[in-house]
Amino acid sequence: MTTGSVSPRRADTRRNHERILAAAATSLAETGEVSFNAIAKQAEVGVGTVYRHFPTPEALILAVYRREVRHIVDVVPALLEKHPPDKAVRVWVTDHLAHYMMTKKGLADALRTATASRGELPGDAFEDMLGAVATMLEANVAAGTVRPGLTPVLVMQAFGGLLWLDPNGDWRRDAASLADLLWYGMAAQPR
Repeated sequence: MTTGSVSPRRADTRRNHERILAAAATSLAETGEVSFNAIAKQAEVGVGTVYRHFPTPEALILAVYRREVRHIVDVVPALLEKHPPDKAVRVWVTDHLAHYMMTKKGLADALRTATASRGELPGDAFEDMLGAVATMLEANVAAGTVRPGLTPVLVMQAFGGLLWLDPNGDWRRDAASLADLLWYGMAAQPR
């Protein structure tokens, strides 16, 4: 049985896999539900293809979660190339991390259900997020914009405040305010 892995030899298999994940991510964001029939229709594949890639709804939900985390993590190098390190952190927190949290509420609910039997999220996704935070911290320490000694775990815990944002309110403004508060706490020299 597969858990969502894709043979690197078949381009059509990889395309189907990605279309299924994209359709499932959209479904989870919009409805919070996983209907293999609806996902197959949206992905333009047969329902059997969905089951071959993801034998259970839980496997599909976890794969969508990993994909979404991968998108958040993969943007970090591009942000550091495009912006100074201090600006890159703010853009990542407000435009990527907070946006993800506000638009993926259905995924969060489904993920809680999918992981209830195991009691925890996939460790590789958490490690990837810690790696992204570590990269941001290292760039900022090197630039002299944050104080050394901050750990990625501590900073991730501080980002937990984003979970309190109201998706029906002005969460972008609130995320920017929270990013400012966190930044002042991390800054090399208080401003």
